[in-house]
Amino acid sequence: MTDHCCEAMTNRVNVCCDQHDDPFACPDALVDFSARFQEYGLIIHDGGTSSITIEFCPWCGRRLPESQRDRWFDELERHGIDPWEDKVPAEFQDDRWLVSLRQELRPDPPNRPWEAGPGP
Repeated sequence: MTDHCCEAMTNRVNVCCDQHDDPFACPDALVDFSARFQEYGLIIHDGGTSSITIEFCPWCGRRLPESQRDRWFDELERHGIDPWEDKVPAEFQDDRWLVSLRQELRPDPPNRPWEAGPGP
């Protein structure tokens, strides 16, 4: 689950409607959040699934996270996956790929024997 910048953004991203299953069909849904790309967008209610990417929260004014869209495509390519031709693995459908990538990129802790605790 993603922590959003403020309570208002969390409420807008998580709007639940008893009349519409799809937020793009619901006139009360204003903001779309793509966990896969870490992007926020204002929904364009024209019958499609378009949104206009935003960089700042309309409610609290904070800068929103940088989009990971280009990095997502780079990671798929690194794994030999063509998103237009191949089945995209489940871990690339949400933000799990970012968590995995951060763990891969995390440096090993330095070897500090004095921090290992008391010896035998």
